Amino acid sequence: MEHELELEGHETAKPVRVWRKYPWAFLVVALLFIIVPFLSWYGTWFGRPLSDDQIEQYLHDSEKPRHVQQAVEQIVGRIEQKDPNASRWYPELAELAHYPVPQVRTAAAWAMQSDNTYDGFHTALRSMLDDPDPTPRHQAALSLVRFGDTAARSELVNMLQSQTLKAQTAGTAQILVKEGMPVSRGVPVIRIKQSDGKTAEAAAPDAGHVERVSVSNGQQVQAGQELAVLAPATDQVWEALRALYIVGQPEDIPYIQHFTLEIPGMPDRIQKQASLTTQAIRSRAGGGS
Repeated sequence: MEHELELEGHETAKPVRVWRKYPWAFLVVALLFIIVPFLSWYGTWFGRPLSDDQIEQYLHDSEKPRHVQQAVEQIVGRIEQKDPNASRWYPELAELAHYPVPQVRTAAAWAMQSDNTYDGFHTALRSMLDDPDPTPRHQAALSLVRFGDTAARSELVNMLQSQTLKAQTAGTAQILVKEGMPVSRGVPVIRIKQSDGKTAEAAAPDAGHVERVSVSNGQQVQAGQELAVLAPATDQVWEALRALYIVGQPEDIPYIQHFTLEIPGMPDRIQKQASLTTQAIRSRAGGGS
């Protein structure tokens, strides 16, 4: 870059060729723009190979749940590669069923389906059917299917059903969503302003979409009153239907058949899978197709 400096009462100064004098400075700045983001990404990329010592360290990192998740994914990779040493971490992986962060419990539940010969995984997954958070509970139910365990059937059926949000306190409702809108887990759906000026929020317990808003904006609501109904997300329905294809029973069919109908926002593959699941259950029960 060249700058010509105009000085009063003097001839035009000669161009100052900064880039020729300090070329390394520009190179350093350019490299920083490239290297720093790369190092940040690489440091958090789950695909980055970890040594045995790093996996051990990450599994016990109580301050960085993401490190625990990364270690879990690396262990699954070792299992899929038939690494005989992967089993050394099985007890620690099963213990993650009690980790305080729901995302880690979910990752652990997903990982434990990788080896259905280990009884410790089976026991841990069964205990997770009582998890207070729906996400790890759902994943535990899906993973138990790999063990041929039908204990999770009721949870799989619950994954097909809509959820009702109710007011936890009385106050004035402020609607934050529209019917048909997709919502992520934890997203506020209705905000309630209480008489003391404080606010409370009714949030989506799981991903899905708004099936119905049951109150109007500015309406006075009472504790326990229905605020909205949330339908399950497409991926959740898909996984539950595929699991019930294997472990479903005739009493589950009414919940499954709902998805053989045309439902706004649901792709055709859901209808097809619901039909296949219904047929599989009837076939197992001796009822034909």
